[in-house]
Amino acid sequence: MSQVLPPALLEQLRQICGPANVLTHEDPATDLSPWEQDWRKRVSGRALAVVRPGNTEEVASVVKACAQTRTPIVPQGGNTGLVVGGIPDNTGQQIVLSMTRMNAVRALDPANLTITVEAGCVLQNLQTAAEQAGFLFPLSLGAEGSCTIGGNLGTNAGGTQVVRYGNTRELCLGLEVVTAQGDIWHGLTGLRKDNTGYDLRNLMVGSEGTLGIITAATMKLYPQPAAQLTAWAAVPSMEAAVQLLGLAHQRLGPGLTGFEVMGQFALSLVDKHYPHLRVPIWQDTPWCVLLENSDSESEQHARGQFEALLETAMEAGWVSDAVVAESLTQAKGLWHIRESITLAQVQEGQNIKHDISIPVSQIAHFVQETDALLTREVTGVRLVDFGHLGDGNLHYNVQAPEGSDSKAFVIAFEDKINTLVFDQVKRYGGSISAEHGVGAQKVNKLPHYKDPTAMAMMRAVKQALDPHNILNPGRVLA
Repeated sequence: MSQVLPPALLEQLRQICGPANVLTHEDPATDLSPWEQDWRKRVSGRALAVVRPGNTEEVASVVKACAQTRTPIVPQGGNTGLVVGGIPDNTGQQIVLSMTRMNAVRALDPANLTITVEAGCVLQNLQTAAEQAGFLFPLSLGAEGSCTIGGNLGTNAGGTQVVRYGNTRELCLGLEVVTAQGDIWHGLTGLRKDNTGYDLRNLMVGSEGTLGIITAATMKLYPQPAAQLTAWAAVPSMEAAVQLLGLAHQRLGPGLTGFEVMGQFALSLVDKHYPHLRVPIWQDTPWCVLLENSDSESEQHARGQFEALLETAMEAGWVSDAVVAESLTQAKGLWHIRESITLAQVQEGQNIKHDISIPVSQIAHFVQETDALLTREVTGVRLVDFGHLGDGNLHYNVQAPEGSDSKAFVIAFEDKINTLVFDQVKRYGGSISAEHGVGAQKVNKLPHYKDPTAMAMMRAVKQALDPHNILNPGRVLA
């Protein structure tokens, strides 16, 4: 079959989605950088076109047209990713498929505790729709005001409440997906039990758009808690933080919905760049912990649980000081400090990010050993340790030496530092990606740190579902 030349393809795409929704460089007044550059402004590419479908049938028609010409497709949501998974390469031959027009809440089923939304629905809008109906959608992360549920599903995003509710995969009951051939899988079931063969939903979640294009999803909802309290605790060591986590599990049970750990240097950056946030009790302790208790009874019951927990932890020497938020405003302020660590790092300069997971029992040893290793191997390096201790996920970031050229530092040391950190992660039985995905950034590293049989199985699945490699090529699998 003869290939259709790009001009003919572009005209076909305009007929499918409308001329206003096929953006190209042909118009000098059109700026494609919001779709061609990652939000950290470290990587940029050049797209053949940015295509913005308005419904699932249009997505299917776009994919069919691209499949006929073997034109690669890069699905993109809110473009908030951290591993360059939704940016086109520099060839000018890839289509960016922007899903942001498909942003509707299609249905909410109160009795089934489910909500069905399109892939371009912004996470915060999903949360609001659930809240207005009297329910909780618990996925929460720093980019929730701009990231989309399709991107969250594509990367199996985690966030701050994984300790109780799990990653995005655990929150998803059904999917609508367009395959590499342009067929539509109508899988928007709200069933919690369905043993009719392979679990295609779980296969698609976390595949980063390499196996199919998620167009809609049915997600779980939960009752709103009667009370939600937040505490901030100073702890003398990472070992003490792990002990506090165990005690919190024992005392709070499923009420423990958040457990974040933050290193002193990470908090010093927030204090330096955002002094109005008033970071509490960080100067005299190496670590602080942020805990959240969601109670189904009352605020009085939740506060009593928290106070008893912190009293026991202080007696054991696992907590040296603590504050419990007295209002929702104070609680939001404490969480805002945690979420501002990443922004403070940007203000400090370019840095090397790691999104790793380690068995909780090994985290203290990993941090102590890896901190010492990096300090020894890279003079002046500054370590920004923070993350979701409750589920073993650390954002183990590396800041350039103070006063240095941070861009030059990243260029010179990124590969060396990544190798040092990833080797340690492997030695401790961890994963080099906990919630951000593999994308293009870690695609060449993955074979060195993932079981070879698992890699072979993944390649076999990719070959079976996308034999011509048109869906997000160069991501996850090289």
